[in-house]
Amino acid sequence: MILFAALSTNIIVTVAIVLAYVLIFWGMHLLMKKHEDQASKLLLFSVYLLEFILLLAAIIGIFLTWGMKPWQYLIDSWDDVSRYLLQKIGALIGTAAVIFVIKVIFKISKIALNHVAKREGPTQKRRQTIAKVSKSIIRYVLYILGFIAILAVWGVNVLPALAGLGILGLVIGLGAQELINDIISGFFIIFERHFDIGDTIEVGGFKGVVTSIGLKTTKVRNWRGVVKIINNGDVKIISNYTIYSSLAVVEFGIAYESDVDEALRILEENLPEVAEKYESIIGEPTVAGVTELADSSVNIRVTVETLAEQHYGVERGFLKDIKKILDDNDIEIPFPQVVVNKKGE
Repeated sequence: MILFAALSTNIIVTVAIVLAYVLIFWGMHLLMKKHEDQASKLLLFSVYLLEFILLLAAIIGIFLTWGMKPWQYLIDSWDDVSRYLLQKIGALIGTAAVIFVIKVIFKISKIALNHVAKREGPTQKRRQTIAKVSKSIIRYVLYILGFIAILAVWGVNVLPALAGLGILGLVIGLGAQELINDIISGFFIIFERHFDIGDTIEVGGFKGVVTSIGLKTTKVRNWRGVVKIINNGDVKIISNYTIYSSLAVVEFGIAYESDVDEALRILEENLPEVAEKYESIIGEPTVAGVTELADSSVNIRVTVETLAEQHYGVERGFLKDIKKILDDNDIEIPFPQVVVNKKGE
């Protein structure tokens, strides 16, 4: 009876400690979540430290409730851990050395690739693309080699493991043909230079700037900020707008009453000066001439070569400048008019 009462008391005390810790932890969590934006890093660290101390106190309290000595348990455990570590000191040093070598190799390769990618020149985007993919490949290769080396340091026979990995890779390959297709397509995209980071492309009706190229996926962001992630295996037909320069095409109309030859002459004289204020223009404006005799206007076309994908702004600017040139020379730009005749007048 006394033993049953003692057990009941221990259970009640244990439940009380657990409930008290849960309530305190829950209350502190709610309070910090409410004021997390205003809390400083020092306060957050203090709260987390307090939570750890409370957890430690709760564990010690439960040990003491059941008549156990936690410090004696820690001492015994430490003795066992110490003996094990002394036996495996060579393996621990070898593991640390493998990790250190892997980190050094990856750091050196990362610095070298970043240095190559930052060098300015006509192939900078190409270098940035290859550098980013190369860092990813090097990282995974080092992780795999490091894992195998650590297993060998701890006395594991890695030859059967490598054979098992080969069989496992074959099984995964048969079931992950789509993934393999994406990776192979990624290699071809990168090394055949279909597009690079920073290029403007159109894939499947989605047009935008390439922000990232991986072995499996490519990320494209359009002018609205929408990012589309495309599997490389799904990239069948690509339109790359960045490989060559663009052509700005401006079409407008003048009135039939205006002198077409005079209008063309004025445009040819003034447009070269207008083009000088656009940094994206890389060629002389060309007045192509009359393109259409429309219902109420004689349509004229002007073209000018620009940097890749910079023709949109040039077209808008040229429309404004041409309007001013025509106004200054009293050349009318017509607009649709409707003549209404009333009966009896």
